[in-house]
Amino acid sequence: MNATMVAVRAGIFRGWLEFRQSFTTPQDVLGYFGPVGFFLGLSLFMRGQNVGDTDVPIAAMWISGLLGFLVATSGLVSVAQILASDREDGTLLRAKAAPKGMVGYLVGRSVHIFLISLTTSIIILAPSHFIFDGFGADGLGAWLTFAWVLPLGLLSTAPVGAVIGSMISNPRTATAVMMIPSMALLGISGIIYQVSGFPVWLQWIAQVFPLYWVGLGMRSVFLPDTMLPVELGESWRHLETAGVLSVWAIAGFVVATFFLNRMARREAGSRMEEGRRKAMQRA
Repeated sequence: MNATMVAVRAGIFRGWLEFRQSFTTPQDVLGYFGPVGFFLGLSLFMRGQNVGDTDVPIAAMWISGLLGFLVATSGLVSVAQILASDREDGTLLRAKAAPKGMVGYLVGRSVHIFLISLTTSIIILAPSHFIFDGFGADGLGAWLTFAWVLPLGLLSTAPVGAVIGSMISNPRTATAVMMIPSMALLGISGIIYQVSGFPVWLQWIAQVFPLYWVGLGMRSVFLPDTMLPVELGESWRHLETAGVLSVWAIAGFVVATFFLNRMARREAGSRMEEGRRKAMQRA
């Protein structure tokens, strides 16, 4: 077995192990259930209101969009935080020193983030199918759409998080840096309010970024076609969704690879020791 395959297998195992261990950490468990519980509780107050002239409750649209938002922010914020933290404590430097270590590192982090996103989605979906009218996947085709929207949503946003994480040395700073743009994109993504009600120029801006398309993909899975009159083009636009997210994933991978390689070249043992000392002081 060549070194690359060994690194890939080690990365998969590491990603699964870190994911499993996260359930033993109260802070991680709160991170899984806290935001989900907040948004589900908030949605309960809107069960009696419909979206525009449709028969779809606003709560159902919210939950569908929330899935897309959490998937996108897992790629953006979580990747930036993890990368900044691993850079600070020397994990990246150790990975660089091992044969095909960066391959194993990236595979492990990808598996970890994917499992977190999948778990969060399940936590949302389980109660929502029973609580909210008009919400639910209708048949095998809807679940197949979910099966490609979720990983493609992560792939389209994770490189952006990697670029930001490579430029930030303090993991706590990563959250603050990402918060304002994430909230801005949330506001124009169609998750809180349908994009068709925005000015045309703002609609075009929303469609440039992957968050809109991840949200649209999730709505296409869990909302009925009666929602289409309030969507742009009155269509779920699966082909466009796959195309835009793929472009972001490919372009982002190229750019992120450049930034990660540059960051790895700049890392040294002295910087690792300094970062570890700062981390211990904060702890």
